[in-house]
Amino acid sequence: MIKANDLTKFYYVSEQKKGRFATLRTFISGKQNKIPAVSDMSFEIPRGGFVGYIGPNGAGKSTTIKMLTGILHPDGGTVEVAGLSPQRHRKEVARKIGVVFGQRTQLWWDLPTRDSFELLAAMYKVGKQDYDKAMEVYAELLGLHEFLDTPVRKLSLGQRMRADLCAALLHDPDVVFLDEPTIGLDVTAKTRIRSFLKELNEREQKTILLTTHDMDDIEQLCKQIIIINHGQKVYDGSLDSLRELYPLPSVLEVEYHGRVEEVLLPPGTQYDAGRNVARISFDKQTTRPMQLIDALGQCGEVRDIRVQTPKIEDIISEMYAQPQMV
Repeated sequence: MIKANDLTKFYYVSEQKKGRFATLRTFISGKQNKIPAVSDMSFEIPRGGFVGYIGPNGAGKSTTIKMLTGILHPDGGTVEVAGLSPQRHRKEVARKIGVVFGQRTQLWWDLPTRDSFELLAAMYKVGKQDYDKAMEVYAELLGLHEFLDTPVRKLSLGQRMRADLCAALLHDPDVVFLDEPTIGLDVTAKTRIRSFLKELNEREQKTILLTTHDMDDIEQLCKQIIIINHGQKVYDGSLDSLRELYPLPSVLEVEYHGRVEEVLLPPGTQYDAGRNVARISFDKQTTRPMQLIDALGQCGEVRDIRVQTPKIEDIISEMYAQPQMV
């Protein structure tokens, strides 16, 4: 459904002069530095895939999406969306994709939300029957009924994001690009949008490419992740495979009632006498949690047991800490 081969994009930045009349000298010289935004990026996303495209700020995520949608032209390499080039077949590709930029909106600021939907439907030549059917489905799933007649400028951030999602889907695209759709949202709004996106992918088999800094989005939604750094791909695969490549220890935490026999605690255990809590790190591949639970259970009367597995953001932080990633 989406295929990129050696995708490359450069930006040109004026070389800044120093000293007196620096701005004027910079303008007159016209000298520019060539900055790579994306370098030799290659990946494939199958039909019905849900891919998380992640990396630090400035890594090239938004630049990639703009090339995939035809907003930017690559300086090298090729890209296909639904078998078409976004640069050579912009109109055809525009009908097959939906795009949501979390910090921008495609809705008309002063018009009621409903009017924006009707205008977009007319632009994409969506028939009345198809439009009514789409609105019935998406208005229910996204909870739009409460603000359909409210001007866009008066919507909360969560309401606007739900409206933007609906706007991107009215023409029934095969591919949906989401650039930080949950940025700035509260927990309730995030949960609602995640639930909607999961159902959209599973029920309608929409191909979704998601960029986000919220790792909960990635863990709950994505079947595949692509990680980039400095414009280059550094990982492409599943979350499970990433955990195997960068294994981090899990943590077993045991809370006790009353006194604890500290001398019986297994080697490597950290004991907090003030809270009566013992913590020990372990590798789930080599150590069974029940072995540790049995050992710690002999040290005192157990009140509670908690096992904490490493979070995806911890794994990615470890990944970026590797010398080859800098």
